[in-house]
Amino acid sequence: MSTPSPKLTALTGARIVMADRVVEGQALILDTNGRIHALAETLPDNCEVQDLGGGWLLPGFIDTQVNGGGDVLLNDQPTVDGIRAIAAAHRRYGTTGLLPTLISDHAPVVEAAIAAGEEALSAGVPGVLGVHIEGPHLNPVKKGIHDAERFSAVDEAVIARLTVPTSGRRIVTLAPELAPAGTVRALAEAGVLVCAGHSLADYDQTRAALAEGLAGFTHLFNAMTQFLSRDPGMVGAALEDRSTHFGLIVDGLHVHPASLKVALAARGIEGAMLVTDAMPPVGGTLEHFTLMGQDIAVVDGTCRGPDGTLAGSALTMAQAFRNAMDMMGCDIVTASRMASGNPARFLRMDSETGTIAPGLRADLVHLDDARKVTATWIDGAREDSGE
Repeated sequence: MSTPSPKLTALTGARIVMADRVVEGQALILDTNGRIHALAETLPDNCEVQDLGGGWLLPGFIDTQVNGGGDVLLNDQPTVDGIRAIAAAHRRYGTTGLLPTLISDHAPVVEAAIAAGEEALSAGVPGVLGVHIEGPHLNPVKKGIHDAERFSAVDEAVIARLTVPTSGRRIVTLAPELAPAGTVRALAEAGVLVCAGHSLADYDQTRAALAEGLAGFTHLFNAMTQFLSRDPGMVGAALEDRSTHFGLIVDGLHVHPASLKVALAARGIEGAMLVTDAMPPVGGTLEHFTLMGQDIAVVDGTCRGPDGTLAGSALTMAQAFRNAMDMMGCDIVTASRMASGNPARFLRMDSETGTIAPGLRADLVHLDDARKVTATWIDGAREDSGE
C-alpha cells in the first residue's frame, strides 16, 4: 500500500502583493519544506486549502533595527530567551525577519549579544536573521539616548570581536569619522554590513567610508549631519549614492513626512527600508522602562528620556507600513518593497526571502481589509494573531 504524498498548502481568497504588482484571483501554493511552490489559478490535487477571506497577502516584514519588544530590552537580556521574546512580540505585527539590536554597551555585553544571536540562529528561533550592534563606536555629539560613558574607540580587539564568524547576518553601526582608516573595509571584507550613524561625518568623510564598503545608514536624518546648500553632509551622501540602503523611522515624529517624501524622490525606492528602532513596549505592557539608568516613557506613540530625547520608538512594522502609505503616499507595492524586499536585498538575502516568488521561503503576512495583521508564516509555519 502506497504512502500518500505530503499535502501542499493553498492560501486563497487574498490579493497577493508581488514585487511589482498585485495579483488577484490566484492562490499561493506552499510546499512541505516551508517554501513557495507556485501561484496558481487552479488548485493542485491533494492540497490543503486555507481561505484567507479577503485582504492582502504580502512578503513578511523584515526589520533591521529592533532594540526590544515584549517588555524585553536586548541590552538587559542578551540571551537566546531574550531574543526569542523580542522576536515573538514583533511577529504579532507582521515581522517575520529581524535583527535584535544592541544599543551602545560595554564589551562583555556586546560579546554576550553576539553569542546569543548565534545561539538563536542555531536553535532556529523563528524570525531571527542575525544581530545588529549599534555602537558603542559613535560620536558623543550625536549620541541621542545612547550613554556616551559606554562609548569606545575602534581598535584591533574591537574588529576581532565584531568579525567573529556568524551563520546569519551582522550589522554594525559606527561613526566613520572616528574609526581609523581601513576599519570599514576590514569589517566589510569579513562580511559585516557596516552602517553609518550617530555621526558628525561630513560629506567627504562619508564618501571615504562608502569607498571602503559602507553598506548603509542607520535611521536616515536622525543623529547625523544634514543636507545643506554648501555642505551636503551625511544625508546628502546617502541620497546621492546608489549602492547603499538607509533605514527610515516612519512614525511622523522622528522625521517629518515631507522629508521622507524628499528622500524617496531623491534616491528612489531602491534604497529605502522601513525600520522601527523599537523598544520593549512593542508587544508588551510597559509604559515606562529603564535604559542605561534613565527612565524612558512612552509619549505620543514614541519613547522619550527625562529631557524629551527620543529613545527609539514604540512603532511596529505593521504601523510603519500603514504610515508609508498614509504619510508618504506610497502604494501597497512600494510600501511592501520598503518593508520586505529592500531589507532582504540589503541583508544579501533576496534570493531567500523578501518577495513572493517560487522557490523562496514562505515568510508571509496577511493583512485584512483594514491593513491589520491577522496571520504570519515563517518558513511556511502559520501563526494567527490579532493586531
